[in-house]
Amino acid sequence: MSAKNKLTLSVQYADPRLQETITRPKIRKWIQAALFAPAELTIRFVAAEEGQALNREYRGKDYATNVLTFAYNEGEEELPEDAPTQADIILCTDVLEKEAAEQKKTVEEHTAHLIVHGVLHAQGYDHMDDEEAEEMEGIETEILAELGYADPYASERS
Repeated sequence: MSAKNKLTLSVQYADPRLQETITRPKIRKWIQAALFAPAELTIRFVAAEEGQALNREYRGKDYATNVLTFAYNEGEEELPEDAPTQADIILCTDVLEKEAAEQKKTVEEHTAHLIVHGVLHAQGYDHMDDEEAEEMEGIETEILAELGYADPYASERS
């Protein structure tokens, strides 16, 4: 998108299945492509049990979901202009692998998409209504194309 923004990144593999293939350099590249401002982010890969517990506790939904974004400075009005976006982005490996297979995508493609999606959420993007969803999907598609990945929403549009 633009010049690289400062990124402080922590990657945690509570579920280590993707540790060999979804590497820190790949994750950093995907995040940088979606960053519009400096950020301090944690990316955490979890199994279904932890994903379900987090979704239940924080969203009131009793199932594991593909990605959860916890944006810590969301809604704060008086942040300095140069304050970094701070967020934890949780990816559930079980759901991610299942969805990739169902959507006939590689796990890498789907993970790149979910990380870009989570990073946009961390920066205030949402998809609560059709207009927001369309805008966010357009930005995701553009970023993923720049990274060399296909439109993740192509099958939904056809």
